[in-house]
Amino acid sequence: MSTSTGLNRRAFLRSAGMTAIASVAGTSGLAVAQNRRAGRARQGKFDFTPYDRFGTQSYKWDYQTSRFGDGSIKVGMGVADMDFRAAPCVTEALESRCGHENWGYMMQPDSYFEAVADWNRERHGIEVDPDSIVMSSGVHPALIATLNTLCPPASKVLLLTPTYSGFYSDLRWSRTVKNESRMILKDGRYEIDWDDLEARMTPDTHAILLCNPQNPTGNMWSEADLLRLGRLCLENQVVVLADEIHCDFAMNGQTYVPFASLPDRDVVDNSITFKAISKTFSLAAMKNAYFFSTDPILLERVKEQHRPDLNSLGIIATEAAYRHGAEWVDQLMPIINSNHELLESTIKKSMPLLDYTKAQGTYLAWVNVAGLVDALDAKGLAAASQSSDTPMTPEDIIEIWMVENAGLQLNPGSNYGAGGAGFMRMNLGAPRVMIERALANLSNALATV
Repeated sequence: MSTSTGLNRRAFLRSAGMTAIASVAGTSGLAVAQNRRAGRARQGKFDFTPYDRFGTQSYKWDYQTSRFGDGSIKVGMGVADMDFRAAPCVTEALESRCGHENWGYMMQPDSYFEAVADWNRERHGIEVDPDSIVMSSGVHPALIATLNTLCPPASKVLLLTPTYSGFYSDLRWSRTVKNESRMILKDGRYEIDWDDLEARMTPDTHAILLCNPQNPTGNMWSEADLLRLGRLCLENQVVVLADEIHCDFAMNGQTYVPFASLPDRDVVDNSITFKAISKTFSLAAMKNAYFFSTDPILLERVKEQHRPDLNSLGIIATEAAYRHGAEWVDQLMPIINSNHELLESTIKKSMPLLDYTKAQGTYLAWVNVAGLVDALDAKGLAAASQSSDTPMTPEDIIEIWMVENAGLQLNPGSNYGAGGAGFMRMNLGAPRVMIERALANLSNALATV
């Protein structure tokens, strides 16, 4: 979105009578990062203190500032990457490779595929044949190639919604059509509407995009749920495309069940799994991912549609992370879990206009803002905007209100398909001090409503 569009959206709110409240954000949440050269306290072996990303062409920080104006963003909580330094093993491996001053074509090293297989086995108990692993520049190119293989133009692709907003762009690129099965929300937790899902498995539906764990709702799907879904898909000739990019983020007491680990070979053969280091180690810019299947014929069909344009540094980063990064992830996980618990307890204690049940997985929080939507008459403002140059949803209006009144940028729930209305997605992949500052700002802003 251009800067001018962002300004127009704010102007609309002001003209509608929603006067901006003076900023309650206070000192920038990134100011602490200025101490990083002066002997910061570290949390254990690795450094998870705040890291200033302003001025680095960060989509999460600099792009949002271009939308809303200089000084507007105090804590970026939208785009799904994390605000920590990279794992040292990754930085060291990249520095070593950069010492070799030639960037000619690179082979795909066997050690890469072995590292991927080792991580999946040691971390998640799943045996992945290294020969079945296909490297990709990202999960999206791999998904698009798969959709182009399995789904004729104008055919349907199943989605369990609310779901990852990027899936909708994959459908556009593959010229396929969304077939949304809206999940049921019960006591803060989402469940699959099995009757609706089965009814949508029509002859013109050839694949389902399964998010496991689920982004943005935070579901960690059980073996029973995955088996039931897998068997329905098998019976109806729907191939399961399991995006498991958030798989390393299981909160305390939760278990990630890889789709490819299910105790039904026929169900597993009817699937392809897609993974990457981009979430676990926050290395999205490295442009490296992979996919695999136990069905060699299915895999070969997809490979015919897939062009693996590869990044040498991405290959190096992935192997280094998977071989040497486990301890870094182990230290990271309690921070993410604690952030989820802090958000849940703070909302329940002091933010009556919001609601949140701790996610089972991912570093993303799916926050119910229906009370705030009503308090700000966001539905009315959104309805009035439909005749303007910048039509908005109520959640778009909540995004703007949070930026202007709390210095926080969250992602509108309406971006995540059917069932996303009345929610915002909040990224908790940041040092606790930043989450505390964000919640203090938000609490102060809500107190004025």
